[in-house]
Amino acid sequence: MYIPNIFKQFPNLITAESNRLGGISESPYSSLNLGIYTNDRSENVMENRNIFFNSLNIKSSNIADSHQIHSDKILYVNQSGHYEGYDALITDKTAINLCVTIADCTPILIYDSKNKIVCAIHAGWRGTIEQIVLKTLNYLQLNFKTKGSDCFAYIGTCIDKNSFEVGEEVALHFSDDHKSFIKEKNKFYVDLKEANKTQLTSFDIPKNQIEISTFSTVLNNDKYFSFRKENGLTGRMIALIGMKD
Repeated sequence: MYIPNIFKQFPNLITAESNRLGGISESPYSSLNLGIYTNDRSENVMENRNIFFNSLNIKSSNIADSHQIHSDKILYVNQSGHYEGYDALITDKTAINLCVTIADCTPILIYDSKNKIVCAIHAGWRGTIEQIVLKTLNYLQLNFKTKGSDCFAYIGTCIDKNSFEVGEEVALHFSDDHKSFIKEKNKFYVDLKEANKTQLTSFDIPKNQIEISTFSTVLNNDKYFSFRKENGLTGRMIALIGMKD
């Protein structure tokens, strides 16, 4: 488990990103699989989630998450529970811990330190080109008068820029700053971390208020689940953010 350094200055926050270590699931989900939509045994997933949440001293009844669909749909959450069809969750309520699950896609956690609002975002390539991060921030600005200068963000562990091979039909949606073309392989590669960082900075969040994970789900597959590297048969991690009651 990793606690983002960018949020450690705020004692009222609970934040964490899980890895694949320390659970009870067997291969190919070994071992801390937190994904309820995998084919792992449901009792193993529930026990793994209890292990993870207990390590943060929070209750599973205080979790809000969603069945993610790679969309740009945003949900304001005023009570804990499991929702359907949202890839960005927002709350200004304490004791509601927002979760997104990942296994190559990019998790982004945001905290508006002035208005006391937290966000958890799941951004695969579809969500990234739909600008779900910027849309979430614009939602905050419209509804809470959020300013970029008050926001702090963590871009979590995902597939790295040298591993995310895509076809031209996907690459054309990304700017030249966020993709590369390797002639020897005749393939495009996309940098999801940098693409989502650009959405954060375009909202005027200072670069020194953004932390980016140095790990890759593919290159560090011994520690993280990777849907692509493991051909879809793998577990899921959680990125979580909430405010203490």
